[in-house]
Amino acid sequence: MSKYSSEPEEQFSFKCPSCKEGLIKIFKNIYDLPDEDKMLIIKFECNKCNFYNNDIIPLTSRLEAGISKLKITNEGDLKSKIYRSPTAKLEIPELQLVVEPGPNADFYFTNVQGILYRFENAVLIHKNSLDSEDPEKQEIEDILNDLRKAINGNFTFTLIITDNAGGSYIIPEDDSKFSFSKLDVSNAS
Repeated sequence: MSKYSSEPEEQFSFKCPSCKEGLIKIFKNIYDLPDEDKMLIIKFECNKCNFYNNDIIPLTSRLEAGISKLKITNEGDLKSKIYRSPTAKLEIPELQLVVEPGPNADFYFTNVQGILYRFENAVLIHKNSLDSEDPEKQEIEDILNDLRKAINGNFTFTLIITDNAGGSYIIPEDDSKFSFSKLDVSNAS
């Protein structure tokens, strides 16, 4: 069972970037995962405007470059835990959705359903940025319909994480639906 291994510890505070009046307090917790990995969870919280942000940093992880694949066939699979490092590409080919790695990418620790909600939000933002007559809107609506089915466990798909630096991983609800292949990055340029 996952648990915090210590009480939140306040580190220091600074002026809130949102309201510019309050103080941001920073708290850290070390979180023990079921597979014996540990995560450092840092919480930023304003005492005036309720601004908050969390950051997750792995303290232990697989640290092997590789490709993790998880087949999602039912609602139970949506509970599988996902840790994506900023160096990883995450994709769902059946939905034509991809998150590329990059310098502005975030660490995140969530479950498969949380990934789907992130995608849904991004697709909705893109759809709303298009002109009402844009022919791409129907294609986007089809993707949104499939995404909503997936969020409810009614759409079979594969979640793939490719991490050339290592550190990303999946904790599956059903081990038989998970695979990991090592990547040889020693010859990569």
